[in-house]
Amino acid sequence: MTHDPSTDQRVAFLGLGHMGAPMAANLLAAGVPVIGYDVVPAAMDAAADAGIPLAQDAIQAVADADVVLTMFPSGQHVLEAYRGTDDAPGLLASAPSGATFLDCSTINISEAQDAAREVTEAGFDAADAPVSGGVVGAEAGTLAFMVGADDHVFARLEPLLAVMGSRVVHCGPAGMGQAAKICNNMILGVSMVAVSEAFVLAEKLGLDHQAMFDVVSGASGQCWSLTTNCPVPGPVPSSPANRDFQPGFAGALMAKDLGLAVNALSETSVDAPMGELAQRIYADFASEWGGADQDFSAIIQSIRERSTSRLPRR
Repeated sequence: MTHDPSTDQRVAFLGLGHMGAPMAANLLAAGVPVIGYDVVPAAMDAAADAGIPLAQDAIQAVADADVVLTMFPSGQHVLEAYRGTDDAPGLLASAPSGATFLDCSTINISEAQDAAREVTEAGFDAADAPVSGGVVGAEAGTLAFMVGADDHVFARLEPLLAVMGSRVVHCGPAGMGQAAKICNNMILGVSMVAVSEAFVLAEKLGLDHQAMFDVVSGASGQCWSLTTNCPVPGPVPSSPANRDFQPGFAGALMAKDLGLAVNALSETSVDAPMGELAQRIYADFASEWGGADQDFSAIIQSIRERSTSRLPRR
């Protein structure tokens, strides 16, 4: 990967999990100065093995940062890290003047807007830039970034994001990156349920998986959930169905993102029964069917199991 001088921004990368660590590694490979930190010791050990320079704590990580990049599980984690506690200063009190706060977590739109407001009030620039593409995209540097930020902040961050992703889209002001991500993943959750139900129906009818795929992939039912993340082994060799549904994009994360979508539906009074049903299906899949740590396409397994015990309609 060729180094772009426009990415000479020192990055404090906070959150070195399955997504964060390969993203940080791609920045390093491009010559971007990175120092990382994670509260989970195992993540720190894995990041060290990957050659990522590490700080002793988050405060040390941001001390000389031009960009404070966070990749956290929830909006509460983001806000708490920014604000700090009575016992420890937060990132807003510790970052140097002129730093930009870039949050790549997937959180509620209102939380992203609250975080941006607090960053701005503290004298810094802010952007929310959730990602799509999963662990495979993070490792390959082919993520899609959906960015909510002022124009000048987006222009400054775009070259940095382009190192980690193949698509960087400016969606509007603060919170609009989250809005785009939530809408996208509502479509994704609904479509994966539909594709999985169709394959189970095809199985019951005696239709071969490959024949089903060959027809639908070139017909009006074609979608990403079929042609890239196909929930049955065979037709798409790279799909998680061919490796025992190792994620990928885990069922727990899909349940979380659909929960964010339902929150947004409630806040906006949008009538979206399909999105709400998909959220309930994935919440049940993650908590009751052992799907939390499986790829979200493993929803087909719970559909099969429920279908074997269902009495035919008369």
